[in-house]
Amino acid sequence: MSRTDPSPDRFRELMLDDEPGFGDVLACVFGIQRHEARTYEVLLTHPGSTVEELASELDRDRSNVNRSLSTLREKGLAERQRRLLDGGGHVYQYAATPLEETRELMHETLDEWTAYVHERIDEFGESEVEGA
Repeated sequence: MSRTDPSPDRFRELMLDDEPGFGDVLACVFGIQRHEARTYEVLLTHPGSTVEELASELDRDRSNVNRSLSTLREKGLAERQRRLLDGGGHVYQYAATPLEETRELMHETLDEWTAYVHERIDEFGESEVEGA
């Protein structure tokens, strides 16, 4: 399968929701937690944020925000840049993958998952049906 698999339980919930929100769809399609989707949404409106700034904005612990950012980076939903500080040292700043690219990733991921499910359906034989 692909690097990201929609969660079957979340997919079911999404289908039952009359008007699922962006964060709900994002979490379902990429198999991420709702708080990770929220981190992505905040990054969209606060590009170049540090972990400390995000933790304050999200009212979450820095270590939790770090884990969310790692997940988002793994899924291709965020990027990190290192900025050198005037007094020495550096800080990492994060930005969300642009919304248009994220939409495209969502479509691609869902299309891959749908193709996989269609293949599985076509593979079902009499022996699998009889065992039900």
